[in-house]
Amino acid sequence: MIILVNSILLAMRAIQRNVMRSSLTVLGIVIGVASVITMVNVGRGATRQVKSRIAKMGSNLLIVRPGQRRFGGPRVAAPNFTEFDVRAIEREAPSISAVSPTATKMLTVVYAGENLNTTVTGTDNSFLTVGNWTLASGRGFTISELAGGRAVCIIGNTVRETLFNSIDPVGLAVRLKNVSCMIIGTLETKGESMRGDRDSLVLVPLRMFWRRFAGNREINSIHVSARSEALTKTARREIEEVLRERRRIGAGQDDNFSVRDMQEIADALAGTTKVLTALLSAIAAVSLLVGGIGIMNIMLVSVTERTREIGIRLAIGAFERDVLLQFLIESVALSSIGGLLGIAVSALGTGLLSYLLQSPFVFDVPIAGLALVFSGAVGIIFGYFPALKAARMDPIEALRHE
Repeated sequence: MIILVNSILLAMRAIQRNVMRSSLTVLGIVIGVASVITMVNVGRGATRQVKSRIAKMGSNLLIVRPGQRRFGGPRVAAPNFTEFDVRAIEREAPSISAVSPTATKMLTVVYAGENLNTTVTGTDNSFLTVGNWTLASGRGFTISELAGGRAVCIIGNTVRETLFNSIDPVGLAVRLKNVSCMIIGTLETKGESMRGDRDSLVLVPLRMFWRRFAGNREINSIHVSARSEALTKTARREIEEVLRERRRIGAGQDDNFSVRDMQEIADALAGTTKVLTALLSAIAAVSLLVGGIGIMNIMLVSVTERTREIGIRLAIGAFERDVLLQFLIESVALSSIGGLLGIAVSALGTGLLSYLLQSPFVFDVPIAGLALVFSGAVGIIFGYFPALKAARMDPIEALRHE
């Protein structure tokens, strides 16, 4: 124990004698540790953000669209859905909890000289349930408004802020194309998604959309919510069976519709993010290797400079293991100090990148601990050869060294 304490004290004194050189040696480890931890933390923050954005799109959401998208190409055209398709899904798919038919069109919404190009969606109240939308003010559609196709609407937060600023728009009327539409509610904000601003939308009764904007009774997509996450795949299979039967698709023929599972999309995106994080972390880990080589280089220089000191210690009775332990402790101390400073720098770097990328701040303590252990291991691995060289010196030859 006394030998270990003495070795640590000698190692600390040697580091203090060459503060500038020691600092530059530590810098390589600091950069390596900080880079690895920062990349891992930012990657995990991005993964959490992806999953959060997908979750905002709806609870156990499935989106059914006509046609199939070919790899690298446009969607193959196919007939749109009908109201009878929606009713058949409601009736014959027991694993679903809600179904919302939607028909959409880009239109200009106008109020008091202000205007905004936005997505107008004809739908019903199930759209709010399936998509996890919450009313910020006002109300949803009544049965009579849906059945009669009344000119009423619910607007998203972007539309509200652009046209009305701080004014409460409920009860006011906007113009859609040549139709005056009274606002009955506003939606809580959801922010950006992979396809753009989710808050730039106007919801109207589906029958009103058909009569005033579409000129037909077609449905562009069907939004479905499964009863639970565990039943999502079952619900998807049931929907496919219903639509294949209704659209008269024979055995062996490809579907002329697609069912997108938001959970699968979330998992795929999260998996991609993890792969990119691992790749960037591996690249950043090269800095640790470079830092380790720097430690070996400096320790070899230190051994050469302190040859007479080593010779004196060996001549007055020090064992080889004492000299080995001293130089090994110096190496480990340098790498561990670099690891600790790297953790501090990574916390700042993670915070800055999270702010710039608008992603959640995630600091993984186990990863930081692992990086610290790894930096210590770098000190042992790259410091062992210089320490062994010092321990095996011939005392007589060392004392002759100038």
